[in-house]
Amino acid sequence: MEIDNPNSNNISDHKFSINVLQLLKSAQMQHGLRHGDYTRYRRYCTARLRRLYKSLKFTHGRGKYTRKAITESTVTEVRFLHLVLYTAERAWSHAMEKRQLPDGPNSRQRIYLIGRLRKAVKWATLFAQLCAIKGDSRTSLEAEAYASYMKGNLLFEQDQNWDTALMNFKSARAVYEELGKYGDLENQVLCRERVEELEPSIRYCLHKIGESNLQASELLQIGEMEGPALDLFKAKLEAVMAEARSQQAASMTEFHWLGHRFPISNAKTRVAILKAQELEKDLHGPAADSLPAEKRLAIFDKIFTAYHEARSCIRSDLVSAGNAENVKDDLNGLDKAVSAVLGQRTIERNQLLVTVAKSKLTRRRDDKNEKVTKPEELVRLFDLLLQNTSDLSDLVSSGRDRKPEELAFSEECALKSLSFRAERCFYLAKSYSLAGKRAEAYALYCRARSLAEDALQKFRTSNENDQIIKELKTLCDECRSNSCIEHATGIMEEVKAPENLSKRVSNLSLTGADKKLEKFLLEKLDSYESAVSDSNVKGVSRIEVFPPTFQAIPRNPIVLDLAYNFIEFPSLESRMKKEKKGFLRLW
Repeated sequence: MEIDNPNSNNISDHKFSINVLQLLKSAQMQHGLRHGDYTRYRRYCTARLRRLYKSLKFTHGRGKYTRKAITESTVTEVRFLHLVLYTAERAWSHAMEKRQLPDGPNSRQRIYLIGRLRKAVKWATLFAQLCAIKGDSRTSLEAEAYASYMKGNLLFEQDQNWDTALMNFKSARAVYEELGKYGDLENQVLCRERVEELEPSIRYCLHKIGESNLQASELLQIGEMEGPALDLFKAKLEAVMAEARSQQAASMTEFHWLGHRFPISNAKTRVAILKAQELEKDLHGPAADSLPAEKRLAIFDKIFTAYHEARSCIRSDLVSAGNAENVKDDLNGLDKAVSAVLGQRTIERNQLLVTVAKSKLTRRRDDKNEKVTKPEELVRLFDLLLQNTSDLSDLVSSGRDRKPEELAFSEECALKSLSFRAERCFYLAKSYSLAGKRAEAYALYCRARSLAEDALQKFRTSNENDQIIKELKTLCDECRSNSCIEHATGIMEEVKAPENLSKRVSNLSLTGADKKLEKFLLEKLDSYESAVSDSNVKGVSRIEVFPPTFQAIPRNPIVLDLAYNFIEFPSLESRMKKEKKGFLRLW
């Protein structure tokens, strides 16, 4: 008769519990995936696996490598399940690291990438099988959802079996939707976020199958969502958009600019210009006003990158053009047109920065400790705008045969330059006003008003945008009111100047004993007086004397040994060595 161990049933019946999604999310956010750094996350998974193998004493031998398989009987504690999970995460992060290479994975790297995704699917499937036996019901469900998500990623990358990929993504979404109804608040939020991250992949699979009529703009809006689960979708979307651009660029043979038509022969130049034009639609479309400033600045950066890429392709074509004058003329004209459009977008970007800076100029510091804009920063931005406008005007007027569109564009640049000069002068006057220089501020406000009135008159005659005319009217009114304020403040300060001077003279001391009659803050705590000077006047705050003055402190007395001078010491001449004299000493 066999006697069973009474504790064996308890050990075998014990179910482990792992909050898989919460564990992975915290590890990913703390170790690189907050910023899309898959290399750092892969290294973390490797280090984590090393620690788990050592703590479990489950190493694979020191000399010869002998792999130990993780089976149902091996899993005696929850850390064995962590081993399988982090092995799958390491393979997945390695695949995503290859996907995010600067120029994209080549054919060999793509084969390696798919191999790593297969490895991730293998370990995720093993994790789901072990959790079905050793884990509780919630852990088993989360493991099944994780394995389905990994299978969907593999099929998504392989561009095949879209039905199976859709089924896997849908099963994962269904599990996370159910799990999001239970548990604590943090777990519910994580499950809802994962459902939102899975939605774009599902819609894309439906689009590839043909059951959904998604437009390119809708796909781009989906691609703007954030999350580690969407990085593979974004890479796939970028590849699809690049392919669509290359197909669309085949029909794009000319670049139109101010009445000119420049032929485009290089396919890379076409794709770059087409990409920039698609991004410009987002800036000038009907939904552009609803975009926040940060997103608009990011779009501007992408536009600059695309146009710079187009210019580099054009200039490389110029080098290889040889002695063909007609080809060189067309390429030079195309380079000039692209440079001019790039200059226009630069002016628009700087105007957006001016708008953001103006909104922060009158704003006080809030709870976020947001930096308040100074007038000097706006002066610097208007300097940049004046330089950009001057460069653009010089570029447009550099040709010989100028068309009416170019002449009109040059006049528009001159009008913009005049309005920029008026605004620059206004904010320069503000900086002088804050420094307490009333006469300079008054003169600059008057100069800004005259420039604004001149620009307003020219804009009215040219029938320009009503928004610019309203801004110039507001600027004229502000210049007039601020000049009156500076004038009045200057007169008040001039009237009070003799009184202040007499007070200072009466406080002077010829002996210098009472050099600083004004008390410090710690000496006048009983009276409510400010120890900080006015913000408009530069002065030193009188809080405490620094560096502090020297003070007398007690110390040990100095002991003088007076008895030393009265001691008579015995003579030692008898013990001293006597010098020899005579012939022998000389020898």
